[in-house]
Amino acid sequence: MATRTRTEVVMPQMGVSIAEGTVTKWLRQPGEAIALDEPLLEISTDKVDTEIPSPGEGVVLEILVQEGETVDVGTVLAVIGPAEVAAAPVVEPEPEPLAPEPESASAPVAAVAPASDTPAVVHSVEGNGRLFVSPVVARIAAEHGVDPGRVAGTGTGGRVTKKDILGFIESGAAPEPVVVPKPAPAPVVAEPVTPVAPPSPAPTPVVAAAAPAQPPVLAEPGETLEPMTAMRRGVAEHMRKSLVTSAHVTSAIEVDMSKIVAARAKLKREYQESYGVNPTFLAFIARATVDTLSDYPWINAELRGDAILTRRYVNLGIAVALADGKGLIVPVIKHAEGLNLLGMARGIADIAERARTKKLLPDDVQGGTFTITNPGGFGTFHGTPIISQPQVGILGTYALVKRPWVVQDALGQDVIAIRPLMNITLTYDHRLVDGAYSGQFLRDLRQRLEGWDESA
Repeated sequence: MATRTRTEVVMPQMGVSIAEGTVTKWLRQPGEAIALDEPLLEISTDKVDTEIPSPGEGVVLEILVQEGETVDVGTVLAVIGPAEVAAAPVVEPEPEPLAPEPESASAPVAAVAPASDTPAVVHSVEGNGRLFVSPVVARIAAEHGVDPGRVAGTGTGGRVTKKDILGFIESGAAPEPVVVPKPAPAPVVAEPVTPVAPPSPAPTPVVAAAAPAQPPVLAEPGETLEPMTAMRRGVAEHMRKSLVTSAHVTSAIEVDMSKIVAARAKLKREYQESYGVNPTFLAFIARATVDTLSDYPWINAELRGDAILTRRYVNLGIAVALADGKGLIVPVIKHAEGLNLLGMARGIADIAERARTKKLLPDDVQGGTFTITNPGGFGTFHGTPIISQPQVGILGTYALVKRPWVVQDALGQDVIAIRPLMNITLTYDHRLVDGAYSGQFLRDLRQRLEGWDESA
């Protein structure tokens, strides 16, 4: 996102299936100038490592995601702006004062009742029968506001008589307000309580023993410890998954490359001077392989559940090793069936260069239908490659070496000659491809290479 003064650098969408990326290296630091489209940083995904150009020009104002951090697509990584913005001091706005919080409406308010000047009259009901008065005594006491309980009774059992109440009134005792006692509530007979047994203690839950924590990985003296890159993690997971998925079998064949060596020597100068491309042995093998795949569609196929998907086109993957063993990437030459030898040589050179200079996009490494790997450039003479899923085959090409070889002379006699020989392997998924089918494919591929037609 760009404004008149700031340009935000975000983690780009590097493919339909890619949701995150890792910042591997910043090529500019805060305060350094940068031009539009100049490389700003390097990122890594599980598909590809690539450089990200600057979306604006000016000065790197700030870096928000550090090297080694993995973030989602769309995350702001850095901010670029004019040099004067970088030099201007940043004034932080003062925080606004907080408004006092209103008192809670639910806070309890204690109401204080004013004290009464009239003393409370409390009648104590005793079991001596003193409050059991006759109706006449009760009427006189009510008329004069006398509490019979305050009158000393001279009747039987201390009962207050008419004479007692009248004498109390004539004695000049101050009348008191009579409070008629409320009838006492009927006694509540408690239900017999069944003793409750104390609750049995809850059973102690059985907790499975937690797996012991993995000890931290530490480097010993003389060792170096570094995290796996996103690409290396992707390669590791892809290879492990392939071994679990496919039934791997490898077949090998020896090829006399004499005609290929002669054709390459003849074309090399022309290709380099006229087209700026080197016709490698790999280009010859790739051209012959694509032609042979048209006769063996199941090697260019894919298993989808219980169905077999075949194609009338070849998207040819070429395995490329990155510098210092930092990764392996398989860019794809789309619709390789339409390329001649020159087109194949150009395609291989282009994807190899873009892979090593981190110019590939994720779409460049997707959609392959068959793969060729070429460890022979390092002198390897044999191997058993792992299939790139969901493909069912991968061709391995190995070192071109001169060895004694039995050939026929002009008279049809067997003689020993020195020939440039190459081992070629086909690793295939035995769930779909059988040994006889793969053997026929290798036989026909050898025939194409040994009988190379320069017009191909």
